[in-house]
Amino acid sequence: MGIEKFIKNVVDILELDDFSESKKKKSIKKLLKKLEHKKEKVKKHLEKDLNDKDKKEAKEELQLIRYNIKKGKKLLEKLEKK
Repeated sequence: MGIEKFIKNVVDILELDDFSESKKKKSIKKLLKKLEHKKEKVKKHLEKDLNDKDKKEAKEELQLIRYNIKKGKKLLEKLEKK
């Protein structure tokens, strides 16, 4: 996954309407911070007494967020090596 595709994917996941950064590193760092915040919100939501459908959706969302955090950190490392 390329950097632009990662940024577009995370912006879609976080449902950000107005996100535009010109610097790749800065964009990724900002999005990683927002993903971490979203991850905490989903974890708190999972702690509540939910029905099976909501719990499954929250777990899937958490899994997707974790995947994107991992991918973002790899891309950031790759950019910092340059």
